[in-house]
Amino acid sequence: MLTYPNIDPVLVSFGPVAVHWYGVMYLIGFSAGWWLGRLRAARPGSGWRVEQVDDLVFYIALGVVLGGRIGYTLFYGFDEFLRDPLSLLRIWQGGMSFHGGLLGVLVAMGLFGRRHDKGFFQSTDFIAPLIPIGLGAGRVGNFINGELWGAPTSVPWAMQVSCERFVSLCADKLQLPPGTLMTPPLHPNQLYEALLEGVVMFTILWLFSARPRPAMAVSGLFLVCYGVFRFGIEFVRMPDVQLGYLAFGWVTMGQLLTLPMLLAGAILIWLAYRRRTTTG
Repeated sequence: MLTYPNIDPVLVSFGPVAVHWYGVMYLIGFSAGWWLGRLRAARPGSGWRVEQVDDLVFYIALGVVLGGRIGYTLFYGFDEFLRDPLSLLRIWQGGMSFHGGLLGVLVAMGLFGRRHDKGFFQSTDFIAPLIPIGLGAGRVGNFINGELWGAPTSVPWAMQVSCERFVSLCADKLQLPPGTLMTPPLHPNQLYEALLEGVVMFTILWLFSARPRPAMAVSGLFLVCYGVFRFGIEFVRMPDVQLGYLAFGWVTMGQLLTLPMLLAGAILIWLAYRRRTTTG
């Protein structure tokens, strides 16, 4: 059993201005994706100019941040938004929805394609291997923030968390008695997601897309991989306290939102290999 190290979510402060680790993780994700995207665009026959990647990453960043925050508000925190509309702007406190971010990126890719004369799936196939880097970095940010914990467990790598610091976790999610100092050992769910949605998914997609594939195949594989990993991880992740389980004592909002992704991914892969039009 391990003890959560209580990392300060603020990396450095300059007077009233604070730089949060959560924001730094997003910056790392965007920067790494931009660098790898430029490497891939520079390959002969890629069909992309290096300069286009700069614009592409800007569109992705807007889609992720705006879509992720708006999606979280609609899917997980709408009641809080009604009480406090300014909560929508407090990104540094966490609260980003992958599914909302995905929708935001899809819209951004449509706008990018119109400006640069790129097909929609030509753009999504290109960015799909780059996105897991940001997902993994974002989950590390969740770990530093001490949010999105998994359920109590007895696995050797489980972590106990201070109730003094994370009052809501102890009182609302775990419903521990007042005065409890530490939580029971919990699954470090954020690290599971960083590994699967970040490292493992990046490796799969990067290797798969290293050779020419039919249009839509890489995008479809991204949706299937994320859907499988996220659906499985939700079994050990505690649901958001304001929603709880939606059905059968185990179905979560994350699983419900993931099912259409799995279906769409499977359809895209089937269509890709039926049509076999390769993307650059």
